[in-house]
Amino acid sequence: MNDKIILGLPKGSLNNVKRGNTYQLFVDAGYEVKGYEPGDESYEIEILNDEEIIAFLTRPQSTPVELNRGIIDIAIVGEDWIKEESVLRETNTVKIGDLDYGKTRLIVAVPKDSPYNNLSDLFRANKDRKTPILCFTEYPNLTRKFIMENEAYQEIYGDAVPFVQVRGLTDGDNEMVQVINSDGATEVYIAKGADLIVDNTQTGSSLRKAGLKEIETILHSSAGLYAGVSCTGEKLDKAQMIYEQLLGAITAKKYFDVKFNIANTKIEEVSNYLIDNKLCADEPTITPGSDFSQINVLIPKAKFPEMVDAIKGFDATSIIRNDLKQLIE
Repeated sequence: MNDKIILGLPKGSLNNVKRGNTYQLFVDAGYEVKGYEPGDESYEIEILNDEEIIAFLTRPQSTPVELNRGIIDIAIVGEDWIKEESVLRETNTVKIGDLDYGKTRLIVAVPKDSPYNNLSDLFRANKDRKTPILCFTEYPNLTRKFIMENEAYQEIYGDAVPFVQVRGLTDGDNEMVQVINSDGATEVYIAKGADLIVDNTQTGSSLRKAGLKEIETILHSSAGLYAGVSCTGEKLDKAQMIYEQLLGAITAKKYFDVKFNIANTKIEEVSNYLIDNKLCADEPTITPGSDFSQINVLIPKAKFPEMVDAIKGFDATSIIRNDLKQLIE
């Protein structure tokens, strides 16, 4: 058994500067990372200041498979892919913790001029058609499960299992409702004649641009750090430590580090005001001077304008705001 922990780092949208910059998250958490810069990733990645970590680039679709088979010990991956892998077989993958980014929804979409407002409408309107209802998706397992749980599907087809095709592999006995694996760029299949798609989306804007509308939400998902079957004992302890470092970087993004000067005669008054009005994360840190003192606070970003206005009322001067890289609580 390798004593080093094998980490899977996500390829694709979770390492994109506009959507979920996992590379920057590791840098902010104090790791020196080489070979994982967004847009210039390599499949073998170095964590230069932690020799106990071996890192590889992994595709989100295959990450749960690798975790379940002990090929990698831990990985950052969206919950949607974890659930897709666990529909038909029990998984031993454990979520170490959420990372509060890469938030998406798995949705059902149809052409924007379609009369259907939900999946039941679609099934009932097409129950007598002679050709199959075609759905394209990268999530065939979750899609089939969602379809089979639909009330109208059960009314029309009973317990029949929708036909599923993943490349050359097929399964299911109801060929009137077919779920086809899409391998990406799923929205274009509507233009090619598909009846519906199941895809993940953040805002829905790309779907609307493609001429689609959402009619159902299957699940909400975000990125997390997951441990596979091989992550036990000291490896699990190491995984927890990595998570705490990453969580510290994520938590820090919610706060500003603010310093300002205040007359010594007003220290107690301004400190009590900040605490009573929840304008700081903890008690202010005070660095005393002869006539003036410096106060240092962590302030939730949403409350920063209110705080600045308040401390100016106490004649605060030299107000400095800094971004935090890491906050471990």
